[in-house]
Amino acid sequence: MTRSHTIPRILSGTFALLLVVGLLAADYRATKADTPTKVEPATKTATPAPADKLLYNRDVRPILAENCFACHGPDSAARKAGLRIDQRDAAIAKGAIVPGKPTESDLLTRIFLAESEEGAMPPKKSHKKLTPAQKDILKRWVVQGAEYQPHWSFIAPKRPAVPAVSDATWVRNPIDAFVMAELDKQGMKPAPEADRRTLARRLSLDLTGLPPEPAAVEAFVNDKAADAYEQYVDRLMKLPQWGEHRGRYWLDAARYADTHGIHFDNYREIWAYRDWVLRAFNDNMPFDQFTIEQLAGDLLPNPSVDQLIATGFNRCHITTNEGGAISEEYLVLYTRDRTETVSQVWMGLTTGCAVCHNHKFDPITQKDFYGLSAYFNNTTQGAMDGNIPSTPPTIKVPRAEDRARLKTIEPDLAAAKAKVEARKVAAKADFEAWLKTAKASDYAGKTPTQGLVFHAPLTEGDGKTVKATVGDKERSVTFKDGYEWAVPRDGKKTLTVKAGDTIDFKEVGDFDRSQPFAVSTWISIAKAGVTGPAMARMDEGNAFRGWDLYVQADRVGTHLINT
Repeated sequence: MTRSHTIPRILSGTFALLLVVGLLAADYRATKADTPTKVEPATKTATPAPADKLLYNRDVRPILAENCFACHGPDSAARKAGLRIDQRDAAIAKGAIVPGKPTESDLLTRIFLAESEEGAMPPKKSHKKLTPAQKDILKRWVVQGAEYQPHWSFIAPKRPAVPAVSDATWVRNPIDAFVMAELDKQGMKPAPEADRRTLARRLSLDLTGLPPEPAAVEAFVNDKAADAYEQYVDRLMKLPQWGEHRGRYWLDAARYADTHGIHFDNYREIWAYRDWVLRAFNDNMPFDQFTIEQLAGDLLPNPSVDQLIATGFNRCHITTNEGGAISEEYLVLYTRDRTETVSQVWMGLTTGCAVCHNHKFDPITQKDFYGLSAYFNNTTQGAMDGNIPSTPPTIKVPRAEDRARLKTIEPDLAAAKAKVEARKVAAKADFEAWLKTAKASDYAGKTPTQGLVFHAPLTEGDGKTVKATVGDKERSVTFKDGYEWAVPRDGKKTLTVKAGDTIDFKEVGDFDRSQPFAVSTWISIAKAGVTGPAMARMDEGNAFRGWDLYVQADRVGTHLINT
């Protein structure tokens, strides 16, 4: 599938207009790729579309909508005489239109009456007035069979015949013929061809959204090849900026955002979906696949990570966690948002009116709307986003370069985890057997001392003084209360902590966050439920910034506190 096929279908509906200039270049490239020989310029022998064939949407509906539908259209509350002429069957049933028979069509009879005559349409009080040209169009339309057309988005596009033009030498591709034909209608002549530097800038801005590199411009200016323009277009469309430029239009349509949208407006980590869209454009993904993966990638058999990411389209809506918000109400709003967005993007029309009633202007009923919304009412997403950056359900997205490796080691990871769990069970018996015979004295001498900055044995056994080595100097500190010599270790009384004062070595342990350090101590927990720090270096006036060795619930742990 060429880019000229993919892009306009991806950006269907109102969004197609945003890319009209770029599509000219894309179609030019596609024509070149699809046709093995060069495109022949349109000539006066080309088969033109019937010049007098009127189209309802283009020629007739605008006249009726402006002058007639207010009283004879879809609004039942404003409808006069029970007549609606926005629907062919209804207009024929009332005799307003008799296809092929203008003299029997009451619509034509009324509009050709003099303004002062009774029954003339549009009525004088409406301040509407048809021009002779508009009356003639309506008459010709009835003569031709009074064919109606559905909304344009329901009409399958057909490639039109290439029109004949006054200057076939100006035409280089079929699109040029349509441009030239319109110029001919307006009695205008094409502007002179732009110089190559101007063309290079226009193409780059159109295809990538960025001005061209000077070297690329010079290369194009000096390229003497007959297809230099096509080659320059090809080079621009191979740049990643091509997908970035096109993708941003799609992301706007998909209501992509990096935050939740309302209330705390927390960060939303959904950039992986953004990157998926850009890759889809750069890879020229077929539109049917582009659609399926975004709307239901997770429902595909064995979906890939990318297909799961693609369903981020359904997660781009705004969310809330505001107090007082009603969960059921917001689940309905989320479903409505998805339904309306899909309608606008893929169907090229709004279905929002059908939330409350049958759509007046498009063939969408309220039943249709809620039938479509049922597809989006089965999500596992909660109503409240929790005021957290990434609201579940979420998936972990490995880097592209790690995916192949991850896929190969996933079975190994499961086996390794099973071994770890089995070892935990087996090791418990070994540990309990070791614990019965282990002696502290056997391990005391194994404590590393390299780089030692503080050492306090705390085995003096009596008095109110404890000794410690700070660096290579011995220090003594006297304590007041909160300690006594009690619990023996290796036949010596050791310092036992009670409620009371602290022992301070003020110059010890002031480590910066960039300095690695280790703390090692022997602690005997004499009774259950003891809680508190055994040793600490903390700035209590600054949110306890620092570190400690802490006993809580009969376990020993540590705090490392910034704030």
